[in-house]
Order: sequence, then structure tokens, then C-alpha cells
Amino acid sequence: MLSQKTTATDIGFTHEDFAALLDQYDYHFSPGDIVAGTVFSLEPRGALIDIGAKTAAYIPIQEMSINRVDNPEEVLQSNETREFFILTDENEDGQLTLSIRRIEYMRAWERVRQLQTEDATVRSLVFATNRGGALVRIEGLRGFIPGSHISTRKPKEDLVGEELPLKFLEVDEDRNRLVLSHRRALVERKMNRLEVGEVVIGSVRGIKPYGAFIDIGGVSGLLHISEISHDHIDTPHSVFNVNDEVKVMIIDLDAERGRISLSTKQLEPEPGDMINNRDLVYDKAEEMAEKYREKMRAAQQQPAVLELEPELEPELEPEAEPESEIEIELEPEVMEEEIVAAIEE
Repeated sequence: MLSQKTTATDIGFTHEDFAALLDQYDYHFSPGDIVAGTVFSLEPRGALIDIGAKTAAYIPIQEMSINRVDNPEEVLQSNETREFFILTDENEDGQLTLSIRRIEYMRAWERVRQLQTEDATVRSLVFATNRGGALVRIEGLRGFIPGSHISTRKPKEDLVGEELPLKFLEVDEDRNRLVLSHRRALVERKMNRLEVGEVVIGSVRGIKPYGAFIDIGGVSGLLHISEISHDHIDTPHSVFNVNDEVKVMIIDLDAERGRISLSTKQLEPEPGDMINNRDLVYDKAEEMAEKYREKMRAAQQQPAVLELEPELEPELEPEAEPESEIEIELEPEVMEEEIVAAIEE
């Protein structure tokens, strides 16, 4: 008959035995994995997290959020279970380093890509400015608004703390580039109330060799040099001065590119009137605009019989590319390295 008694030696289970047992289970914790973990100890500059590894993992305070954190208790609570990103492999003590910030970062980029796909307008506070433009935060990510896409008469420095409507110009997670446009958001909103063939009153806010920029209710449209008059013009400066009040007609609205194209040529009763008798052009602006609209309607109904002029907005001359036209382009003076420096964390 077998004895039912066993000695303490028979059932002994040492720390070495426990470690050997754990070694039988390979959890395959690797950098880049997302795992569930439970907070079991909050420290002044971090927290210890149980993720089922042999040694408690550690999350430093700077990895607790995409936003600034001064105290771990702002983000974590004892015994809370949540997802963590494995940031680094085990150190010499067998401890993994974790991150919540990386998870928020990945999800933020996913969200802004979705917003860009939807062509959404977002609003954000300007928290800083630099030589190239202004800085904002979208979904916790740092975004950059080039100076050419800020549509306001205020100095850039005065924009800090102001909330702006914005459209996405570039969303590139690999290059850490989130570039936005205030101007395009305003143009889109303004476009909803404008029509091709409409006469509007504006003021000249800038003159370039290729044309004049006209402020129409807070957004700018381009009056290209070829659309000023039927007669040849050497330079827009010969016709306009900055701050001149003008009547112009809208000949194109391009919401995708954020462009408003204007014309005074189409309002001339006789070729050259914008040069020789501008007041007559303005007096008869509505009458000439109505003729233009009738011509457009007739062209749509009978395109083979009656056509509009071949080019209402001729191609820009190569040497006169506008560096600050309302397009989804960055000004040449906003250099690549400046944008990268402006948006890097």
C-alpha cells in the first residue's frame, strides 16, 4: 500500500522553478505591438504597468499623451486597464518601455487623413507664429499654416490665441507634415455666396507683374493682367494703385484650388475703356455683366452656334507665376526646411 504522506521537499517550489516555468511561455512582446495593461503603481515621472511580462513595464510621463502632461494622474489611475504601445525592447533589467502617446499619434493621423478625404473644414487656435507662418494643433498634431495661406490684415503675431477655420493642404505622416490653409477655408465659404458673372466691389490689396489681387469681402481674387482690358497693358501698375476701389466681375470660381478669377475686360463697353474711361466701365458694369451672362446661357444652350471667347482666363506666362495666388501651393519663400522645422515636435 502506497503511503499518502509526502515531505516538504517533494512539494517545494523555488523562485528558480517559477522563473523556469515562465520561460516556457513566450509572450512575443515586440516594439510596435499594442497590448492591454493594468496600472499598478504611479510614480512622480511615470508608472509601472502589468502587461503579463516577467517584469513590470514602465511608461515615462512624456509618453502618456500626445499633449503635455505634468502629473501621471492626469492620464492614468491605479488599477486602470487600457491599451499601451510597446516602445522599446527589454532593457538590461528585462523591463519594456510603453507609450500611450504613440497610439494617440497614430489615431490622430488616421483621423486627419479622413478629414482631408472629406474635404472638411476644421477650426483651431493659433498657439505660435514664426517667420514662415502660424502654428496650430489639429487632433493633437502640430500643423503649419504658411503665410501665403493666412487671409487676414492682422500682423501674424496678433493671431496667437485666435481661432481660425482651416482646410487641409497636405497630410503626410511619413514626413511629419500637416499643412493647412486659412485662406482656402474663407474662399470656400465666400464662394458659396458668389456666382460666375456677378459684379462685386473690392479694393486692390496687392499688385504683381502678372495682375492685381482684389479683396472682395475678406478674400482675394486675382485680376490677371490679360483680364484688365481688351487693349494691351504693360503692367497693372499703369492702371491700378494699392487701395483703389474697383468693380470687377467674377469669371471663375475654383473651389478645389481655392481660386477666384476676376475680370474688368468683360465689363468694357468699348475696348480700352478701363484705360481711357474707367468711370464709364463702372457705371455700365451691371449692364455689361448681364450681356456676359446672356452670352454664357446662350453658349450652354447652343454651344455649336455661339461660343464664349476661347480663354476667359488665359494661361499665366511662365516667367510670371504668381507666388501668392489663392491656390493650394506654398509661397516660394516658404522653404521646405522651414516647413519641416515648423511642424516637427
